[in-house]
Formats: sequence, structure tokens, C-alpha cells
Amino acid sequence: MKFRRSDCPLVLALDLFGDRWTLLVIRDLFRGKQRFDEFLSSPECIATNILADRLKHLVEHALVKRLPDKEDKRRFFYQLTSRGQSTRQFLLPLIRWGLAQSALRRAPERNG
Repeated sequence: MKFRRSDCPLVLALDLFGDRWTLLVIRDLFRGKQRFDEFLSSPECIATNILADRLKHLVEHALVKRLPDKEDKRRFFYQLTSRGQSTRQFLLPLIRWGLAQSALRRAPERNG
């Protein structure tokens, strides 16, 4: 079992989601991506080893399930579990906040 830094809820969430890729993989799952090569086509260009690690991490924490492809037994597809679906509760406000911040950065400055 992995060492827990703290029982603080924020620390627990950051330990699960606090890297630069995990939430982007979840975002792509919400957008309908299911296969490894589909995740690789995202504009952020995640490396294959990092993607494999993040998918494994999400499966281990019951946020994503890994299912065999019935047509090609060597391949798998990924789906959000109900626990993974529950991330929508904090992702949507975070996305709205990010949109507002990007709009502020693009707004022209006014001089006096």
C-alpha cells in the first residue's frame, strides 16, 4: 500500500489528480475517447509511457475500467466508472474557472 502523506481531503485529491496529465485523460474519457491511440491524438501530446501509467493509475483507483476489445483480444478500451463519472462535480467548475481566466488574459487593457 502506498504511503499517505496526510488525511487532509485536499492532499488526498492532489495525490490522485495532482499531476499534469491525469485530469486530461479523464477529460478525454468524458469526450468519448476509449482506446489508447485515441488518447494519443489529443493536442497535448502525452507520451505513451506516461499515458500507460496514468491509465493504470486510474484503473487502480477505480475511476476507470479496462475492458478487452471483443474484436481484437490484444487491445483494450477504457471507460469511466461511476466513481470516475463523479469527477464531473469538480471538473465543470474548474473548466468554467479556466475559461473565465483565459478570457481575462485575452481582454485588451484599457488606459485610464
